[in-house]
Amino acid sequence: MELKLAFSFALLFCLSRASSASRYFTSIYSFGDSYVDAGNFVIMASSTVPVWYDKPPYGMTFFGHSTGRMSDGRVIVDFIAEEFGLPFLPPSQANSSTLSQGLNFAVGGATAIDTGFFERNHIVSFKILNTSLDVQLGWFEQLKPSICNTTKDDAKGDKNCWGKSLFVVGEFGVNDYDFLWTAGKSKQEVESFVPRVVRKITVAVERLINQGAVYVIVAGNTPTGCAPALLTLLASPNRTDYDGIGCLRALNHVSRQHNALLRAALEGLRAKYPHAKIIFADFYSPIIQLTQEPDRFGFAAGGVLKACCGTGGAYNWNASASCGMPGVAACRDPSASVSWDGIHYTEAVHRYVAEGWLHGPYADPPILAAIHH
Repeated sequence: MELKLAFSFALLFCLSRASSASRYFTSIYSFGDSYVDAGNFVIMASSTVPVWYDKPPYGMTFFGHSTGRMSDGRVIVDFIAEEFGLPFLPPSQANSSTLSQGLNFAVGGATAIDTGFFERNHIVSFKILNTSLDVQLGWFEQLKPSICNTTKDDAKGDKNCWGKSLFVVGEFGVNDYDFLWTAGKSKQEVESFVPRVVRKITVAVERLINQGAVYVIVAGNTPTGCAPALLTLLASPNRTDYDGIGCLRALNHVSRQHNALLRAALEGLRAKYPHAKIIFADFYSPIIQLTQEPDRFGFAAGGVLKACCGTGGAYNWNASASCGMPGVAACRDPSASVSWDGIHYTEAVHRYVAEGWLHGPYADPPILAAIHH
């Protein structure tokens, strides 16, 4: 009897914790690039360039059809929304009528630095969508009055509106650095952009806090040196350019440098705004761990650096025959792969990273710890 009672109390405690967490946030607003995009890139780009992210097998694992997410299923913000009992965030460009529970402003290819910089300096030879961090914040600020039912001049009303909102500032910088790497810039040249990129992110976080944001998740960069697409595009004949896993050292070095500088900048913001809960979300360590110890986490050991959906070459990635294009198939079990399409991750990875952000150890502080203190 006592054991049954103890079990009942434990169960009630767990349920109360779960329900209190699920009711904690009333909305989530997400900014970022293709790792968290829920369809904005497809909406914006499909009228101007060929787009493959809206074709099968994208979405095959969870939705059963493509949604514009660059994965086989859900992405990190979807798992975070589920944790708090909120619906998946609609893409902001879809003109959704449901704004009050959150929106996803992220767009594939988005940069921290304004897009014009990359075009003016001939770092890219193609037109980039104008979707930088500043632009995404501008979209959010335009919608604020309709979300909060306030006038544009009612700053106090805005601040009262965001107390139960969770803001996710995604892994900006990944595209900035990738554009530089693929333009043939040296490690030193790419490194020189890190302070500028981190400053852009820091200013954006401060901008959100000054408008009333209290809970802000800021994601670091991924180990891009392990991405099949970049391993293919930047292949080197020099074995010393690769680490023990087979990832490109220089790219991962810049990612780590970015993350260290971003952590330090967020410490400064915490000191300046002690009332705000600023969470650094580590996107680097979980991917490295999965890549180093795939067996331990249920991933296939043989293909951690290969795309699940792709064709050919050492990394199963080819720019002219990539995932979503006619005749390009996905592997049988995406949940055993780290990389989905050579650039983006599988749903299984997004789930693992989201759990690490919510419960630890991949967030400082973990999201659920931040709301209970």
